[in-house]
Amino acid sequence: MADNEQKFKRNTAYKFRIGDLLMGKTITDGERFSFLELGDTKIIRVNIVGNIVDRYDSEGETKFTSFTLDDGSGQIKMRVFADDVAKFKNITQGQTVIVIGVLRSYNNEIYISPEIIREENPKYLLIRKLETEKERNKNSSPIKREQIIAIKDKILDKIKNSEDDGGIEIDKIIMSLRDATPEIINQEIKKLLEEGIIFEPRPGKVRWLG
Repeated sequence: MADNEQKFKRNTAYKFRIGDLLMGKTITDGERFSFLELGDTKIIRVNIVGNIVDRYDSEGETKFTSFTLDDGSGQIKMRVFADDVAKFKNITQGQTVIVIGVLRSYNNEIYISPEIIREENPKYLLIRKLETEKERNKNSSPIKREQIIAIKDKILDKIKNSEDDGGIEIDKIIMSLRDATPEIINQEIKKLLEEGIIFEPRPGKVRWLG
């Protein structure tokens, strides 16, 4: 194994959401990608949970496969080349997966070179969001009242817009709102239920009472 690959293997695989990675700063050494800077953290390897929303297999001389990974906060590409293509032949669109891999950059776009792609239960997406939000909240400042009002409005919009589908799962609301913690979202949903603005046709699902 090459020295660089051994170096990458020794780095911590940080747990982030894709939207966080997209806000990071790419640090290069000349034209070569060095690491992604996010706050005080230098990221080379990542541990991401998401849904495979697209898969592309090249048909030309250069054999490669490209996956698009989405976790509700953003999308990132995974690229696999040469002999590694066969390693991930059973990974298909629609699967929820956990990915451990090395960050790379091409044409100013960050992508993941995966070491492991393993199928997971879709509920694991919410578990990962809870994990990352808990870590983020350790150093965050208290949320302001106007921010709470804005979050409440976003929750109501999502519930109103889901009426044609017979309501919306609370888990789905939590997954789709990046600017609020699951605790605050649940708190505001509880208030809306108590105020009679929304109701629960069944546990875990809410509708607008209108």
